[in-house]
Amino acid sequence: MVVTTGKMRYRHCSGKYRSPMIENFDSVYKTSINTDGDFTMRRLAAMLCLTFCWMTLGAPLAVGGEHMTMEQLRAKYGDRKAKIALIGGVEVYYKDEGKGPAILMVHGSQSTLKTWDYVATKLTHRYRVIRYDIPPQGLSGHVSDAAAKNLQPTDIAEGLLKQLGVDKITYVGVSSGGTLGVFLAAKRPDLVQRLILSNTPADTVTTAHLPPSPSFNEAQREAKETGFQSQFFWNEFLSYFAGDPKRLDANIREQYYDVNRRTPEPNYLALVAKVADQVKAKDAMSKVRAPTLLVWGARDPLLVPASADALASYLTGAQVSKIMLPDVGHYPPLEVPARFADIIANYIEAVTP
Repeated sequence: MVVTTGKMRYRHCSGKYRSPMIENFDSVYKTSINTDGDFTMRRLAAMLCLTFCWMTLGAPLAVGGEHMTMEQLRAKYGDRKAKIALIGGVEVYYKDEGKGPAILMVHGSQSTLKTWDYVATKLTHRYRVIRYDIPPQGLSGHVSDAAAKNLQPTDIAEGLLKQLGVDKITYVGVSSGGTLGVFLAAKRPDLVQRLILSNTPADTVTTAHLPPSPSFNEAQREAKETGFQSQFFWNEFLSYFAGDPKRLDANIREQYYDVNRRTPEPNYLALVAKVADQVKAKDAMSKVRAPTLLVWGARDPLLVPASADALASYLTGAQVSKIMLPDVGHYPPLEVPARFADIIANYIEAVTP
């Protein structure tokens, strides 16, 4: 699969927001999209997969425009209960709440630890819930070239847990956060007692199967004509991946917009776990021994239910259970946090005590 990206630029939107846009969409996912097909749908598919493109190759740099600095994001979204750990020279913004058996929760690409806000609230009365922003996403610090070269994604999780004195965890991850859990469980079977993975890729992500969306097509046309992604665009992006868009409220949508207009970071995805190296990824999957639960939003248009079957088939050394959520999309912890929290607790207490 060939992925190329053009420049990224920002432009004013409705007097308030500025947002990034990739130019030269035709070059994105060339081998996954029928280049003889509808031009708008090619652009639609490309934009729907930006998150997954970036997970594979690294984020393109934005050029010009109004950004939010890390300091501004911390001022707006910082939590007095949160702390900052220094791991390998990188500031890691994290929260450590509750008492009891430890659960480590890791978000997906282009997201933050706030993915787990409502899930954590349901669990901290009997579990110790630890979560962090993968640097340099969210409110975590910059990743230098040296750190990007010397650190692995698992080093951040291991380093944080070591500083907190935690030697046993249940790992919970969504999307690429689940990929990190696979690598960590393969590397540290002594640390990871069980895995809970939600809508996590196993094979190389492709886009030819994506269904059309008239409203998101409209957002694409707007982006093409104006040269920016408006708030409308981000709303459509999130709604497309949701099983029920009404579950993703205005605060969630604003948060996603803001954190993704942080001042550009050259090593944006250096510490995100990726499945692009299929040999490495499948080797790690085969080494997992921890009991594993797959919690899948069955309305995810990209990682469809068959993707869960594929992931399960590669976890050859683990006891794998699957739960399909028929009304949920790519973001189960955001869409149905109470149900997700109940599933976590039941799996820990009843299935794998």
